[in-house]
Amino acid sequence: MVEETSCDGSKRKHCNGGEETHLDELSNGDNGVSSSKRARVSRGEMTFQDIYGAETLLNEEDEEDDSDWEPMQQTMMPVEFVKWCCVNCTMANPGDMVHCYICGEHKESGILRHGYLASPFFKDTGLIEVEEKCGGNSSATSSTAVGFDERMLLHSEFEVKPHPHPERPDRLRAIAASLATAGIYLSVCHINTLESSFCIHNVSKLAGVFPGRCMPIHAREITKQELQMVHTSEHVDAVNITSQLLYSYFTSDTYANEYSARAARLAAGLCADLATEIYSGRVKNGFALVRPPGHHAGIKHAMGFCLHNNAAVAALVAQAAGARKVLIVDWDVHHGNGTQEIFEQNKSVLYISLHRHEGGNFYPGTGAADEVGTNGGEGYCVNVPWSCGGVGDKDYIYAFQHVVLPIASAFSPDFVIVSAGFDAARGDPLGCCDVTPAGYSRMTQMLGDICGGKMLVILEGGYVF
Repeated sequence: MVEETSCDGSKRKHCNGGEETHLDELSNGDNGVSSSKRARVSRGEMTFQDIYGAETLLNEEDEEDDSDWEPMQQTMMPVEFVKWCCVNCTMANPGDMVHCYICGEHKESGILRHGYLASPFFKDTGLIEVEEKCGGNSSATSSTAVGFDERMLLHSEFEVKPHPHPERPDRLRAIAASLATAGIYLSVCHINTLESSFCIHNVSKLAGVFPGRCMPIHAREITKQELQMVHTSEHVDAVNITSQLLYSYFTSDTYANEYSARAARLAAGLCADLATEIYSGRVKNGFALVRPPGHHAGIKHAMGFCLHNNAAVAALVAQAAGARKVLIVDWDVHHGNGTQEIFEQNKSVLYISLHRHEGGNFYPGTGAADEVGTNGGEGYCVNVPWSCGGVGDKDYIYAFQHVVLPIASAFSPDFVIVSAGFDAARGDPLGCCDVTPAGYSRMTQMLGDICGGKMLVILEGGYVF
């Protein structure tokens, strides 16, 4: 695993993780060593460690002073002294501290104000009673559908480390807490942690209505047949077999525990059902609050924290429901190499990505402007690569006005999917960019004007919470 410790808009400083067990042998992917960076990415061999850990990949022309930077090892505390991890900056803190010694965030902050998603997840009683707080009335066709299932919180890194993995359950807890603060409560489950059994309060397809605004849908596990529209059978089996293991790694930064395969199936199933509900007109639009994320997952590999490609599954399910042309806009700070690989020969799916690239030196190293599609799909893959960090609202809005929207309008899609990674947000430790909530809001509004607002937003990355 690779951890990022500082960011100044262009520098990327990480400490290297230890040796870990990989699951590459469980798939039929080529495991040979290649000198081609793009080939390594396509096989899932290139990780955050490859990009950030090797000094040769840093911009040699960048002469900015690094004298004040110190490696993470010098600020780490021994594991035995770690009692809680800050949900804002992710730093480990001793149990007797109430506020984070790095950023000052309260140890309970906003997450624990709403007890049903409190961390730590497991309790000694073995049973967490969860009260469903849905009510009110709203027209489904004018509502935003929200997909969430608490079982996705069980996907977590097994090993205890002083600096926790950036893609961890607290991401969804933070979002759920913010929604609850705004008066929007998620429909969740009873969880028996001893028997790993789950009982949904309301077994109807729609779990109730958020007052006047949002409508939750229940999760279902995606089927193998549906996943094989996107992934190879070997890849699906490789993910599923992790449920028989206490913990495992596909790459050094892509972990799995015994609950990860189910979490990935639930995430993909939610995205598939949201796509159907939105395209059919039963709801206006939707947001998939899911993890693990998906846009790095390719046809036959898991990588970059991603197991199944949720956006790709949703796109093909929308087409099965009748959408002829689907637009996928990916504003995660990292290029969605998996999504591009899946659709690079497909004229019915237009993929547009805005991401940091830096000449291939920013993870995953793909997404150059000249990657436009292959084998008849040329022109249906559009990459807007940033040459450095620090890009903000004005940069993204300009790119939307002059690149994204003109191409999208000419394509005239029937359905829009947003791979919504928020790691280009101001303060994110991995993205080091400067997009604000107002910027994301404006981009969402601009995309909402396409195809009558039939739009599904799917959570990808984003690690400031």
